Amino acid sequence: MKIKNVALVGFGAIGCVYAKNFVKNIGDDFAVVAEGKRAEKIKKGVIVNGERVVPRVVGPSEEGYKADLIIFTVKNYHLQQALSDVKNMVTDKTVFLTVLNGVTARDEIVEAYPENRALYGLGMGIDAVRTDEGISCSCEGTIQFGDADNTCLSDEVKAVKAVLDRAGVTNEVCPDMIRAIWNKWMINVSTNQLSAITGAGYGSFLAVPELNRAMHEVMTEVITLARSKNINITEDDAFAYEKKLAGFDPAGKTSMLQDVEAKRQTEVDYFAGTVIKFGREAGVPTPWNDRIYLLIKTIEKLS
Repeated sequence: MKIKNVALVGFGAIGCVYAKNFVKNIGDDFAVVAEGKRAEKIKKGVIVNGERVVPRVVGPSEEGYKADLIIFTVKNYHLQQALSDVKNMVTDKTVFLTVLNGVTARDEIVEAYPENRALYGLGMGIDAVRTDEGISCSCEGTIQFGDADNTCLSDEVKAVKAVLDRAGVTNEVCPDMIRAIWNKWMINVSTNQLSAITGAGYGSFLAVPELNRAMHEVMTEVITLARSKNINITEDDAFAYEKKLAGFDPAGKTSMLQDVEAKRQTEVDYFAGTVIKFGREAGVPTPWNDRIYLLIKTIEKLS
């Protein structure tokens, strides 16, 4: 299997960084999916680390363009619209890759396109931020992706890795993608949400004992849920993340805190909301996330 045409849905800060590499290295074999005023804006280009990026743009109504790989970098609450937008681009061989936060996006893709292959994926370590000058990014991070179990690589995983390598997008196939996704979700559920409420930068999670304790309490709720689903994340993963925090910019802000400050909708429904849902299904109490959900919803409505 070989992947030639790659479509990207989602041209936010992270999507722009990936687009920079695709445009530079595979040219017109890469396209961003957009229409209307958004498409016209994208066609004018965007500045990423001082470099102008001008991708090819294809609209949802175009019949002639078919994608071998479709990558989603939208917010979770835009995924259903994105799945509709790519309908005309999908063939029976199209592979889907999601790098959305949370643990539910791939299930939504499979439900919409049950005959196609949908891979698990996540973006690790990327710190892209939108500024007045464009997109600033000191670390492009790594796309971790694959099937649930990658002990033996499928043809689709091999093909996606080959095109990501060709595009110059750093990537890694994880042996256990379910564990990888839940581990990142645990981090997002704790640090992202608590920063959105408190306004804390990364350094505060180590400097303020009360905030550090809250972070671990929230992560423990996700670990307990994972255990109920036989997913292998433990307290060791929580402490490993805390050690990584020491290497972050202390003033750095999580994506959810940036959303709150910009008065944008957050992904709380896919963080605390999903924790609460899974907790009810498994009979696992989630008191921290119950309260976090109420607080962030209040912040959204007051902004």
